[in-house]
Amino acid sequence: MTDTVLIVEDELFVVLDLEDLISEEGFAVSAHCGTVAATMRAIDLQRPACAILDVRLPDGEVFPAADRMREMNVPLIFHSGHANEAALRSRYPEAQICPKPSSPSQLRAALQRAIAQRG
Repeated sequence: MTDTVLIVEDELFVVLDLEDLISEEGFAVSAHCGTVAATMRAIDLQRPACAILDVRLPDGEVFPAADRMREMNVPLIFHSGHANEAALRSRYPEAQICPKPSSPSQLRAALQRAIAQRG
């Protein structure tokens, strides 16, 4: 069975780039969500192997969903241009942080590490 990646991102072009990268690495996208509410529904339906998360979404910051996924042992990759890296590292020490813009090679490496560490 193919490992799945949840994309939490509200910018369509970023979603499309991430979908291509995930597919090129041999994984599948479980869902892409543009809001915290949609993300919570998606993780109720399927536990992804890992998640790539933007921090700021139209309905608030992603932290309630990130907290829930951390409880589910889902490896997290924060991919955001609006994140306070020190605060993220403090709150989610096990998470990876790829500030926007990140190179495809940086995101590929983060994705490979996340899939390898999944719980």
